[in-house]
Amino acid sequence: MYLHIGQNKLIKEDSIIGFFDMDTSTVSKMTREYLYKAEKDGKVKQISNDLPKSFVVCNDSDADVIYISPLLSLTLAKRSINSLSNKEDTKIKETRGEFYEEKSTEVSVL
Repeated sequence: MYLHIGQNKLIKEDSIIGFFDMDTSTVSKMTREYLYKAEKDGKVKQISNDLPKSFVVCNDSDADVIYISPLLSLTLAKRSINSLSNKEDTKIKETRGEFYEEKSTEVSVL
């Protein structure tokens, strides 16, 4: 399956390593250095001229690619989870900028 990350850009869901909020994750010096090095190496792809709100780290053809997206990381996570879960009721829970799945399945009594 594919995930729309903004500006008509689709990426394969199985190549996604993670979604990261631009505001909370770039507080860390290590993250800023990672993004700087990736940009220097030509691995960062800006998909929009809009204000960046998140970045998506993917592994395409054995190399990491980072897409800068105008969409919130929560929006991207919800899209990804919703496309994967057809029968299960899945909710996204945010804790300190990280996202977790909460699944509940219906139980029928006979």
